[in-house]
Amino acid sequence: MDAIIESGRKIWEGEIDFEGQRLVEMFCSVLLSTAGVIAFMIGFATQNIAYTLWILLAGAALTFVVCVPPWSIYNKDPVRWLPARKSNGVTGIDITVDGKKVQ
Repeated sequence: MDAIIESGRKIWEGEIDFEGQRLVEMFCSVLLSTAGVIAFMIGFATQNIAYTLWILLAGAALTFVVCVPPWSIYNKDPVRWLPARKSNGVTGIDITVDGKKVQ
C-alpha cells in the first residue's frame, strides 16, 4: 500500500526542472495562441461564435493536458546541488531570535 501511495505522491508532486519550466511556458504560449487563431478564423469564416468558443475550449483543454501534469520530458535536466558542508567555526556572527542567541 505504501508503494502505491508513494508512486501517486511522486506523480502529483509536480517536480520539474528549470528547462522543463521553460518548455512548459513555450508549449502553453504556442498552444493557446494557435487555438485562438484557429478559433477566430473558423468562427469568422462560418460566422458562428459557438464554433469559436468550442475550439477555444478544446485548445484550453489540450493545453491543460500537455502543461499541467509533470511529464517525464519536463524533468530531463535536474538541478545538481552542491553537497552540504559543515560549518568550520565561523565566528563574529550573532543571531538573536526572541532574545535567545541562535547558532
